[in-house]
Amino acid sequence: MMQPLTPHDTSAADALWDGGWYRFTRRLPSPNFGRRPTGAVVDLIVIHSISLPPGQYGGDEVQRLFTNTLDWDAHPYFRTIQGLEVSAHFYIRRNGDLWQFVNCDERAWHAGTSHYRGRDNCNDDSIGIELEGLEGETFEAAQYETLAGLCAALPQRYPIEHIAGHEHIAPGRKDDPGAGFSWMDLRQNLGWPTRCFPEGVA
Repeated sequence: MMQPLTPHDTSAADALWDGGWYRFTRRLPSPNFGRRPTGAVVDLIVIHSISLPPGQYGGDEVQRLFTNTLDWDAHPYFRTIQGLEVSAHFYIRRNGDLWQFVNCDERAWHAGTSHYRGRDNCNDDSIGIELEGLEGETFEAAQYETLAGLCAALPQRYPIEHIAGHEHIAPGRKDDPGAGFSWMDLRQNLGWPTRCFPEGVA
């Protein structure tokens, strides 16, 4: 096993975390979660992008989707995903605002069928972070700032060793966050070694 990115510091972790809830978020608990398997090691961060309807920003549709309160009749696109029950641990708005939907000790429903670092079912041992955006398009500086701060906080509580996009854990099925996401900027902000990132992106 690789050395952890951040040595465990109980006092630092307590300052950042309330159990599996990050203290610097807006909490909106989702019903869409489950228990992690016994013995699961939470060592992966998965970056996604999402917007509802696709390419439209600023509303509360993502929050409603993750809490099963989306009005399926409010937009034609919503009917194509009607009944979908999904969640992520975190959601970062275009302005950098950070929301949390699922306790990180629990299993959020963000990855779907997936495989990475020799393991299937990445929901079991990962933290899912959604960026408000559209795959292939760019993201805002405020989002990178919030993302870097969150990613730096996660190893204070969890033995994080890897970070990847949805496109890397479900290639051919998912394309987010896409070519518009700057892995190099994230790596420079975090100062993490290349081994933590998908091959070729950083």
